[in-house]
Amino acid sequence: MIPITVVDVQDAEPLVLEVLRSGVIAQGPMVKRFEDAFAAVAGVPHAVAVNNGTTALVASIQALDLKPGDEVITTPFTFVATLNAILEAGATARFADISATDFNIDPEKVSAQVTERTKVLMPVHLYGQMADMGRLVPLAEQHGLAIVEDSAQAVGATFEGKPAGSFGIGCFSLYATKNVTTAEGGVITTSDDALADKLRVMRNQGMRARYQYEMAGHNYRLTDLHAALGIPQMEKLPQLTEARRRNAEALSKGLADVPGLTVPTVLPGREHVWHQYTVLVGDDAAVTRDELAAKLTEKGIGNGIYYPKLVFDYDCYRENPQVIASDVPVAQKVAEQALSLPVHPKLTDAELETIVSAVREVFGA
Repeated sequence: MIPITVVDVQDAEPLVLEVLRSGVIAQGPMVKRFEDAFAAVAGVPHAVAVNNGTTALVASIQALDLKPGDEVITTPFTFVATLNAILEAGATARFADISATDFNIDPEKVSAQVTERTKVLMPVHLYGQMADMGRLVPLAEQHGLAIVEDSAQAVGATFEGKPAGSFGIGCFSLYATKNVTTAEGGVITTSDDALADKLRVMRNQGMRARYQYEMAGHNYRLTDLHAALGIPQMEKLPQLTEARRRNAEALSKGLADVPGLTVPTVLPGREHVWHQYTVLVGDDAAVTRDELAAKLTEKGIGNGIYYPKLVFDYDCYRENPQVIASDVPVAQKVAEQALSLPVHPKLTDAELETIVSAVREVFGA
């Protein structure tokens, strides 16, 4: 089986052993070292490590002091953590449609969702390509909105040379399948000194120093053991990302002429980090998306449907007053057509050829 992703943290063994032998296994100097490396990649002075990517989103919204009924505009085509975080922070979610060219929130659809209660714009940089921040930032400024970037899948991605996580408050996931993983973990990035300070106090039960409480806080801390897993990956992130880009190019070259199949596009001014390589299986294709997925699985090719439904299209959200659904036809169509193929750095040339050949065979191309 060629897996959809591979987790490789073997390089971290010396640092993990160093942590174990030090006796400092909770948040400590290794977390600080990891935060410094992450801040450098995001191009900001502050990176605040937390226990997972959902926590990064929740804490960021909490730090903005939203009131009940305040609204966050985001995309309907995303992992459920985006919505869950908005709800956990006590806010209300609204949704703007996406663009099929980059799978991200469409700036032209945002203004129609703004109300007097809207406080935050939360773009999701899906699959490793950033949303159109060149248009979203002015929109946020026009309406007086804070920007919280769901950058869970986009560590190292850039828009016109500026990194993900540097346009507002950046929120990253370090889950096992991400381009940089600590098994579980998350990072918040910011250029705001006061906000970074608030987040650091918040994640530590509201303590600035031991038993010096300044706010009602939480245990959002990351451990030194987790940080030790991530540091070597941060050090070789450029090489890992370049491998993903080479693999994506090989897949696109091999699949670009398959009738009914749309390969992903890297838009001008953006550096894609290829968390996922996602194709669209059109209505005129020889097979449906689900048929393609099943046949590839039979052939030993890992694949994934990210995501089979819109984020609000589940019974648990339909009657929730904090979830305000909207008509999003592009996102609906993409959810019916999207399929992700392996693009991870461990793929060999032979495996890439196998993937291309298998897809073409299913399509009869």
